Amino acid sequence: MRTLRTPDAQFANLPDFPFAPHYVSVPPGNGTGDELRVHFVDEGDPTAPVVLLMHGEPSWSFLYRHMIPVLVDSGLRTVAPDLVGFGRSDKPASRDDFTYARHVAWMQSFVQAVDLQLHDVTLVCQDWGGLIGLRLVAGEPDRFARVVAANTFLPTGDTRVTDAFFAWQKFSQETEVFPVGGIVNAGCTTDLVPDVIAAYDAPFPDEEMKAGARQFPVLVPTTPDDPESAANRAAWTVLEQFTKPFLCAFSDSDPITGGADRALQARIPGCAGQPHTTIAGGGHFLQEDCGPELARVVADFVRAS
Repeated sequence: MRTLRTPDAQFANLPDFPFAPHYVSVPPGNGTGDELRVHFVDEGDPTAPVVLLMHGEPSWSFLYRHMIPVLVDSGLRTVAPDLVGFGRSDKPASRDDFTYARHVAWMQSFVQAVDLQLHDVTLVCQDWGGLIGLRLVAGEPDRFARVVAANTFLPTGDTRVTDAFFAWQKFSQETEVFPVGGIVNAGCTTDLVPDVIAAYDAPFPDEEMKAGARQFPVLVPTTPDDPESAANRAAWTVLEQFTKPFLCAFSDSDPITGGADRALQARIPGCAGQPHTTIAGGGHFLQEDCGPELARVVADFVRAS
């Protein structure tokens, strides 16, 4: 597996992102090659309850910059990794190196390498952060004390995804230049300023480094015979027995995942009696549009449960 690494100079002077980088190594996932370096933000009291913040496509931990201070001030340790292929993490050069199963395995190795507390982790997941993160919960339900799902889902291909998703998938494969910062901006209700858009572009100084971002949209199971449909059905079997607190905090203006919260609430017993909320004014990337508000929802949920 040939891997690329974004030069550190790309990450100089990022707006509102003063957090020191941390790194761990994970196995490559194909049985050969060097280990991959995974970057993460780790802020707050190291002995405090952990909130694991998982981003999606095509963002990176920068997405959580307005939430991290609120969570730390609430007495929580916040850990925000960059998925392999994104942010400051290593980037396999070939699209064929990226599979759904490998993404799950990489993050399972990350959680074990960082040695997150075994029984008091709160998962906060959005977009692909949920497609991967909910698989982590299903794989190690004892590790997670609670879950906050925000604009995400766990598809098996047995029901049709939205037309908006198919339009996004088509665009992602046909556009000559994959405009990462512009994509994030388009998924927000607010208009991001140029230096923030540039920060989302920073991990990807050339098209070769965007292999993971290009591949993610076609890895979503949209047919029942998708390679990962069976694994997601198996994850649902576990989640349908998950009685720990599970909160949905979706935004009101996301055409991609709108309505997915109803499926989560209907099938996961831990959703019963929880203060599910719809955050007004947020787009798909609600961490950008409503970051401090979402962080307060998470902090209150941890405190109450």
